[in-house]
Amino acid sequence: MRHLNYNHLLYFWTVAREGSITKATQSLHLTPQTISGQLKLLEEAVGEPLFNRVGRGLVMTETGHMVYQYADEIFTLGAELTSRVKTGRVVVPALLAVGVVNSIPKLIASRILQPVLQSDIPIRLVCREGSLENLLSELAVHQLDMVLSDRVIPSGLSVKAFSHPLGSSKIAFFAKKGTTRQYEKNFPHSLDKAPILLPTIDNPIRRALDDWFDQEGISPTLVAEFEDSALMKVFGEAGSGIFPAPTAISDEVERMYQCRRIAPAIDVQEKYFAISPERKLKHPSVVKIIENARSKLLL
Repeated sequence: MRHLNYNHLLYFWTVAREGSITKATQSLHLTPQTISGQLKLLEEAVGEPLFNRVGRGLVMTETGHMVYQYADEIFTLGAELTSRVKTGRVVVPALLAVGVVNSIPKLIASRILQPVLQSDIPIRLVCREGSLENLLSELAVHQLDMVLSDRVIPSGLSVKAFSHPLGSSKIAFFAKKGTTRQYEKNFPHSLDKAPILLPTIDNPIRRALDDWFDQEGISPTLVAEFEDSALMKVFGEAGSGIFPAPTAISDEVERMYQCRRIAPAIDVQEKYFAISPERKLKHPSVVKIIENARSKLLL
């Protein structure tokens, strides 16, 4: 690679960012054939493939990930240069890419990440949701700056990353307005045989609640299980059953889902962690997220 063709690099960067050639055509206003041809020329210049085809999709190779990181920095600097020339100052926001484990309540994730958008420094926040394992894979190749999780890094994963505790929240039970009184009396035994909505079994809170039910000697009637906590709350709002949620967001849950809090499950807590590639945090936005969460989240 004596000379880098920046048009070819731009096409590659756009395909990687959009996730497919089809989507990239809409952004670049080019035909799929043109983009495919330019990608092939870039791969020939690099000397290695940048994508592997998996089914109908494209997945970046290890070299592709490396090239993408450089391309992202190059075009971010290019945008800053354009801004500096036009306005005399840089107004391009810094990018913070955060992975959010899909079992974390959306309201909790929002509360933890919100301070970043209130920073004096312009920040463009990119949130990606998925399983902890998939998000850690993206963190390992520097596609993410941080992962927001409800559990520490699983043992046995060969990922160089570190878990930073953020805080925790007690877990309470909620139900549709007008139905809570029957469960408030003689709680928690009032939950025995009561219709309940719970997270799926792979969620740490589900396991903790199951242990708590056994400890209290009660057996609620499991109506449905959910990976998405927001969907679980929607079913709760419809009156399908009692559901758990962190006490840290009690007010928001009651307001948004037209429900009322019954009581907390004593000794059951949901914990939150920021997972980063380094032990000593360097990214200023990540530092701000952790400091804010530690001072306000523990409830």
